[in-house]
Amino acid sequence: MKDKSGQRKSLGKVVALCGGVGGAKLALGLYRVLPPDDLVLCVNTGDDFEHLGLHVSPDLDTVLYTLAGLNNPETGWGRRDETWTFMRALEALGGETWFRLGDGDLATHLERTRRLRSGESLTAVTRDFARRLRIRADLLPMTDDPVRTLVETPEGVMPFQRYFVARRCEPAVLRLRFDGAEPAQPSPVVIAALRSPELAVVVICPSNPYLSVDPILALPALRTALADCAAPVVAISPLIGGQAVKGPTAKIMAELAVPQTQASIARHYDGLIDGLVIDRTDRQDAAALPVPARITRTLMNSLDDREALAREVLDFGASLGDRATARQV
Repeated sequence: MKDKSGQRKSLGKVVALCGGVGGAKLALGLYRVLPPDDLVLCVNTGDDFEHLGLHVSPDLDTVLYTLAGLNNPETGWGRRDETWTFMRALEALGGETWFRLGDGDLATHLERTRRLRSGESLTAVTRDFARRLRIRADLLPMTDDPVRTLVETPEGVMPFQRYFVARRCEPAVLRLRFDGAEPAQPSPVVIAALRSPELAVVVICPSNPYLSVDPILALPALRTALADCAAPVVAISPLIGGQAVKGPTAKIMAELAVPQTQASIARHYDGLIDGLVIDRTDRQDAAALPVPARITRTLMNSLDDREALAREVLDFGASLGDRATARQV
């Protein structure tokens, strides 16, 4: 998306809702094909938790490291070339090691915690980290208020990280809830972007709909702003051939008795999206969708894949036109 001079062409503001590795991959693609100042990233903080006395923001950090080129390319999360002196010393002292914090990653959590305790907001700290790492997109937590994802299982209620990391998603999911979401106030910057006349498209990244996107949508004011925004909203399905590329999306759908189909993903975002991007493997499912579909390659193995998908998503959004016009047709 470049003009004749080779500069990245501005389409207007783009807001992307994301979390997890899949979300970070597409966020990077969008960041590379758009003028970086045009991108607003609203990141899930339902995964945040207190660990070893530190405020850990896993999804924020995954996006932060990915856009800064610091992420571990093998895992998609954490920092590349990480060292583990702290964890080895902690293990020798009998400390908790089920959630691994590398030495470089630890510095992020320590500094975040120090600044939060001094009275700064999570938004202010996150924006400053992004600036210091030379990220020009507006990287934002979904809220500065505490929202925590809890997983109801046959073994009882588990905090998200216990379920996801310590138990490796093994217990069956009976229900998911997002404590604190009802009174939480969404990022005013995100709300302003959703109401801006410069908004071109909203992207719901191919993150886990239940674990990474639903905590964002659980904020009442944000969900309303998304439903009411004038620009088209496009979601990218995390499923390919009924399976998730990574993570427990398909497992959770099965446990919640939701068919592992593209139609289920579209219905999950009912009333919010104007189009769904699906993989070529699932082209036969397009006709059954309640919204228009864009069929393309959604697997993001390489940087070129991420940029190509980002271009497809933006082109699809532009083809849908603004909602006000569509609703008059």
